[in-house]
Amino acid sequence: MTGAPAEVLARPGGFITFEGGEGAGKSTQITRLAAWLRAGPDRGPREVVTTREPGGSPRAERIRAAVLSGIAKPHGPFAEALMFAAARLDHLATLIRPSLARGAVVLCDRFSDSTRAYQGAAGGLEPETLAALERVVVGPTRPDLTLILDLPPEIGLARARQRDRAAAVTPDRFEAEALEFHQRLRAAFRAIAEAEPGRCVVIDAQQPPDAVAQAVRAAVAARLPHLAPGVSDAA
Repeated sequence: MTGAPAEVLARPGGFITFEGGEGAGKSTQITRLAAWLRAGPDRGPREVVTTREPGGSPRAERIRAAVLSGIAKPHGPFAEALMFAAARLDHLATLIRPSLARGAVVLCDRFSDSTRAYQGAAGGLEPETLAALERVVVGPTRPDLTLILDLPPEIGLARARQRDRAAAVTPDRFEAEALEFHQRLRAAFRAIAEAEPGRCVVIDAQQPPDAVAQAVRAAVAARLPHLAPGVSDAA
């Protein structure tokens, strides 16, 4: 597994994103990883900030509610991408960048790779357009590590629908898409991982949650060893 660049290892914190299709277990694994990281090294506890996209700040959460309701769908993927970009700008300015600046570890449920996959590969928006938006919005604030939780979309959608039924909510704008859309999403996330192996690690999300959590910890310990509480914890 390729190690992290020296400039990443020199930082006290880190920016880790979780990506994948619907029902991949990102929220569960972020919670587990946060608990593991908060134990910190011998020098004491570490600040870990958990967040999500779209969302993560009051303005971005309002945009999230609008997008997931489907309000932008009739206007096409470019309109959705612009709304996500607006949410990301606020999220970066109010939460992510200040947290990183004070040395925290930031764990984010989705980031710019989801825009590439959902509005790009699955929605048909040109890669050049998305790359331009990403340069303007994200700039240098790129994830140090991206964990892609991979599983067949049939399984993920079944999990998502079971979760929605338990919470008595209806599927959101993206969960309601046809299976073909979600198959394109999976292919898009895999293509991102293949194109950027230094940043991305693919995790088999079909495994039981404990096994997925172990794989996530091992990836973090290998790529960002300064964050690992101890070698034995990641074994």
